[in-house]
Amino acid sequence: MEKLSKRDLILIGLMLFSLFFGAGNLIFPPFMAEAAGENTWIVTSSFFITAVGFPVLGVVAVAKSGGLTNLSRRVNPLFATVFTILVYLSIGPCLGIPRAGSLPFEMAVAPYLPENISIALALFIYTFIFFAIAYWLSLSPSKLVDRMGKVLTPALLILILIMVIGSIIKPIGGYGAATGDYATSPFVKGFLDGYLTMDTIAALNFGIVIAVAIKSKGINDEKEIVNTSIKAGIIAGILLAVIYALLAHLGAASGGRFGATENGAQTLTNITTYIFGKPGAILLALIFTLACLTTCVGLITSCSQYFSTLTEKISYKNWVRILTIFSMTFANMGLTKILSVTVPVLNAIYPVAIMLIILAMMDNILKGSSVVYKLTILFTGVISVVDALGQVGLTLGFVTSFISKLPFYKEGLAWIIPAIVGMILGVCIKFAKESFNSNKVLSDKASN
Repeated sequence: MEKLSKRDLILIGLMLFSLFFGAGNLIFPPFMAEAAGENTWIVTSSFFITAVGFPVLGVVAVAKSGGLTNLSRRVNPLFATVFTILVYLSIGPCLGIPRAGSLPFEMAVAPYLPENISIALALFIYTFIFFAIAYWLSLSPSKLVDRMGKVLTPALLILILIMVIGSIIKPIGGYGAATGDYATSPFVKGFLDGYLTMDTIAALNFGIVIAVAIKSKGINDEKEIVNTSIKAGIIAGILLAVIYALLAHLGAASGGRFGATENGAQTLTNITTYIFGKPGAILLALIFTLACLTTCVGLITSCSQYFSTLTEKISYKNWVRILTIFSMTFANMGLTKILSVTVPVLNAIYPVAIMLIILAMMDNILKGSSVVYKLTILFTGVISVVDALGQVGLTLGFVTSFISKLPFYKEGLAWIIPAIVGMILGVCIKFAKESFNSNKVLSDKASN
């Protein structure tokens, strides 16, 4: 059996890391740790669950299932179509890609522009160049391993390493006191903060990209593709955890010295300016741009590959053009409008994605049991969607009132108990049916 060389495996792992690591991954850990202060490592440990653990498991689940569509079809064919399209749209042109295009500009470029320059015009020029590069990189998905694994990812890691080394040479300070939810419920808060990276949802998309990358290296055996995807996921997960831990340390130290900021970009700006002075702004802009570019390319590629399977009339390259132009247009609406819909959508989709991944990892026991998948996802989805609607002011009478009384509702985790109940109920029905069918077979044999 043909196997991937260790060098190519590392390159694919680096590529997967760069697909995951966007600007959100860069700003949330230090911003979170800045407020967490002395509770930083409690918060970070639960952040790892939703920002590292589930994304890695998502890659494994998709690889083992032969794609997101095959995985979600275990629930229901209609659900598979609706959920898959919703995931690709939310992580792609409607939220993820425009956010990746506008965030580095608004966080690392706009604050340093002269007052006489139009922000709207500057944003258009920046996003035009940004998406032109992303478009060129996305046209050849088979070359992503070399372009991202050999060039973009190492460049990004070197820039982050420079920032970390700078903090060692010029220490920022000690950790401050925890504030808000980070003081009262740090573990839960860290868990929920992991949603904001969007990586668990992204993992369901990137399975296609990783499979294509592995096949481009001459590996066609499905079992080996799955094994390689798992190894690449582990490499990417380790890198994510290390980088998050370093950024969290910097953020906690920043909070102790500078106090609270409005967002993670300001936290990183304080850090880089303190360590490097004005040149720190250039370093930060480069880090933001590279982080967002690699994620943007991964999202455009995975979405285009998926949508090209829905119709033969539009080719992969045409989908790349469509998604790039649409995303650039949406990015010019501004980051604030994009982020205003991000959190409710994530709160609706994320719990379903988490439970789908958990079910996939248990499938050796569940044997693809439709009733277990259906009840688990039904119980999870209803609660998460109604809860998300409530967050934007849309209440459903007694349904919303009932959900508000569930355990962990105030913490934003009202879906957990219903999800567990749905899974247990499904397993009980599954074994009851199997027992009934087994007894019936024995009875039929005895009567004959």
